[in-house]
Amino acid sequence: MTTTDPFPPPDPDGWIPDIAAALEAAEVVDLDKARTRRVDPDQPTTNTDDTPDGDSDADEDAESLTARPEQVGPPVDPPDHDGPRPVGGQRRVPVLPAWAHSRADIVATARHAAGNAGYVLRFHAVRTPKYAAKVAVWAPIGFLRTLARLLRWATAEEGNWGLRQDAARRNDPETWLKLDRQRQRQTSVRWPILIAGSTAALVAAAVVWFGPTPAPVRWLAFLAVVVACARLGRPADRPITDRVSAGETYRKLTAELVRRALTSLGIAGINSAVAKNPGAISFPVEIHRDGPGHLAIVDLPYGVEAGEVIARRGRLASGLRLPLDQVWPDPAPGHTGRLALWVGYQPASQMRQPAWPLIRSGSVDVFKPFPFATTPRMNVVTVSLIFRNWLFGGQPGSGKTFALRLLVLAAALDPRVEIRGYELKGVGDFAGTAPVLSEYGNGFDEDTLEACAAMLKWLYDECRRRSERIAFYAAAGEAPENKVTPELASLKGSGLHPLVAFIDEIQELFHSPWGKEAAEYAEKVIKLGRALGVTLLIGTQIPDKDSLPPGITRNVNSRFCLSVADQVANDMILGTSMYKQGYRATVFEPVVEAGWGILAGFGKPSADRSYPVTGPELDRVIARAVELRTAAGTLPTPAEQTRTTAPAADVVVDVAAVWPAGEDKTWNETLCARLADLRPDVYGGWESAQLTAALKPHAITPVDVGRRIDGKAVTRRGISHAAILAVIAERDRKRRAN
Repeated sequence: MTTTDPFPPPDPDGWIPDIAAALEAAEVVDLDKARTRRVDPDQPTTNTDDTPDGDSDADEDAESLTARPEQVGPPVDPPDHDGPRPVGGQRRVPVLPAWAHSRADIVATARHAAGNAGYVLRFHAVRTPKYAAKVAVWAPIGFLRTLARLLRWATAEEGNWGLRQDAARRNDPETWLKLDRQRQRQTSVRWPILIAGSTAALVAAAVVWFGPTPAPVRWLAFLAVVVACARLGRPADRPITDRVSAGETYRKLTAELVRRALTSLGIAGINSAVAKNPGAISFPVEIHRDGPGHLAIVDLPYGVEAGEVIARRGRLASGLRLPLDQVWPDPAPGHTGRLALWVGYQPASQMRQPAWPLIRSGSVDVFKPFPFATTPRMNVVTVSLIFRNWLFGGQPGSGKTFALRLLVLAAALDPRVEIRGYELKGVGDFAGTAPVLSEYGNGFDEDTLEACAAMLKWLYDECRRRSERIAFYAAAGEAPENKVTPELASLKGSGLHPLVAFIDEIQELFHSPWGKEAAEYAEKVIKLGRALGVTLLIGTQIPDKDSLPPGITRNVNSRFCLSVADQVANDMILGTSMYKQGYRATVFEPVVEAGWGILAGFGKPSADRSYPVTGPELDRVIARAVELRTAAGTLPTPAEQTRTTAPAADVVVDVAAVWPAGEDKTWNETLCARLADLRPDVYGGWESAQLTAALKPHAITPVDVGRRIDGKAVTRRGISHAAILAVIAERDRKRRAN
């Protein structure tokens, strides 16, 4: 092909080249020969142009063909222009929509639709008198306006009259006559139509009103005509019905709405990618209804992880203009850049969580899953106890203790389970479960802490004993996996019944003098007891390496992290890198979102809310548990139960706590007033003589203490601070010696 351009640019002076001459100068290529031309792949390609290598394409045009080797069959790996594709071909759309996959989702969707419809009906029903008054005013106006429009249409004056007036002003009789004839032709057609239509309408109205038409149909027809007339007679800015809502608390998710919310987060990777390509945020699955809300699966721009969006949950809710507890972002399966954004019809705080299904009826088999929590979509989450150990963590007010107690209640509903436990907070959160506990301690005094450490040692010894029993039954072929089976757990005398032990606020134990030994036994029990039917439940509000030894956190296989303050606490409970992967309990607000947490160990971690069982509901569950255990003969008697509770008020310790600063001796009256403020239920109404009698067993005798009041010397009975401190020091010496 010649290198001369057959179409030179126009001359600056306006000269246009001769196109015909240029076409004659152009070289003609035989396309058929070019298409059939092939080059042997073994032969080197010869560059016939004088241009250097790499520049040979500069002079080619649209008709040029590149010689390629002959191809036999399609390539093994065809080029991928649209990104990864499914291995099995194109993805099929599910037969049923997402909201129809489960009964719970169908019920939630139907309940939402019925609730909206019911609200709209009630809203308008209340305003029916107001609507009737508006209809009564505007219906006659609409009727007269309809008559006027029909007459104006029949006379054909609309538009024509103005044109005739214009022709008269211009003194153009010919145009005026043409327009008038046109009007007459139109009216000669329209009047018969109007008369016939009016007659038919009157006949139909007479048949409906006076004929054998049922009364309801008659009145409905009349009402429809009246409402239609009112609709035609009302002002354009005065609707008959009121707006149901002034603003929407929920808007159906759309791609544009999600993109706007994501770009408002201030994440540089999202904003820069969207600025270059608006399609950088994509949706592999169509946004669809999912339970009581909508679900959007979002592929974030390259390099942006779902965890970065989840960490900005508050900003995301602001971008969607919705309350915080109505927006639930989670990592989606596939890759770390895929986000599952679920938005509820209403905030979770306004959604009534269903009651725990086991409150009124039913029992539990610890070898099978039982209800524990609900998702933001109000789906039930089931968990299990056997072959597991649990770790609960969360700051005060997060609902940690209630979640742990729910597992104790579930264990109580299986009469085979032996339950032992300690709460080291001392407020009695587990006191309601005491009737079914074989061992129970409440408090953070040294006696209770020592008893809790002794329970862990006993659990380790129990694991050793059970390992021998498992070996015996395995040799007999009754423990095929060297684990406790439901049959062995139910076999009386096997010694392999399920055993559940709980310790709430375990950090108090690990910081005590028995902490190091207790941590070693706890780790051993977690490692050994899982296959032996021993389950340990641990709760803490201080998840650090000193309060929760790494050997324990590494071996616990079920975790529930409620509201925590930072990433360190989050990963101490859930595991390393869980915060980076987007599973962040830091987004939950204590008290306000009590019970919400990240549940791990049962499939993909997710945000769930444990069932709150308190007050009369708790008593009802324990009463049923007592009945089940009484019938099975497994209810521990008071003589068999081990109780360790916080001691009664220690007057010596309490006096030391309220002692006025800087004083060596103090009146009994002053101390009684301060003690009443400290513990009004114990020391309320105490006088000097009562305090003296309470301190007498501790060999503390009163002394005379002088004071000068208003210039006068006053002497009353009092106590020496040195005597109080001496009693406390002697106690500490004896404990260390023991």
